[in-house]
Amino acid sequence: MTIKTLLPTSSFAGLTGNPWSAKADKIQSATGLLLGCFLLAHLHFESSILLGKDAFYQVVQILEGGMFSESGHGFPLVTKIFSVFILLVVILHAAVALRRFPAQLGQWRALRRHMNGINHKDSHAWFWQLVTGFILFFLAPVHIFTMITNPEIGPHLSAERVYLDNAWLLYALLLPAVVIHAMIGLYRVAIKWGFTANRTGLRKVIKFMIIYLITIGVLSLVSYLFIGAELTTPVQPYVPN
Repeated sequence: MTIKTLLPTSSFAGLTGNPWSAKADKIQSATGLLLGCFLLAHLHFESSILLGKDAFYQVVQILEGGMFSESGHGFPLVTKIFSVFILLVVILHAAVALRRFPAQLGQWRALRRHMNGINHKDSHAWFWQLVTGFILFFLAPVHIFTMITNPEIGPHLSAERVYLDNAWLLYALLLPAVVIHAMIGLYRVAIKWGFTANRTGLRKVIKFMIIYLITIGVLSLVSYLFIGAELTTPVQPYVPN
């Protein structure tokens, strides 16, 4: 006698699982890992403004392929193309992640009862990833679309966007949400796929990274505000002496 004879067909199908669900898990983990690594690089590249305008200018030229131009000036088209790629990855990541999003009021109530009744750190982490993911669903595309439509970046041009165009309002909300979401996501990927079994140690690392990344992000944002306050219109791109 097999399990198929003990259970009805519908039960057996639910027990064995849906093959698409396993594929979606892999896609979600892969895209999440890619976006998390991108965020780590992005915030560190952005924080080069803390070393001065010249440092940030040189970083931008390197990332935009300035070494391949006769003038040494990078190609903003590189930023545009890469932004389109990141947007596509974000859309794919969100599409497969939405299947786990509580869509009904009863599901939210059940989640709340679970959170109150069971003091499980990973469940609380998943909840905050859920909340930040909902926030990013609205904020992240705005930032990426801005980089697609206006890919010019640099000490003055970025400061113009932050200060004169009031983009700091968006970034002030986007920064903590994306850092928390990404770091918890990397934690869950590491645990889910067996990269480590030391949950306690990894949680400490993730908490440190959240504080560290938000700190350098806030300091970078403040630097752009100071630079933007000194700009005069029309804003001219920064050129090193």
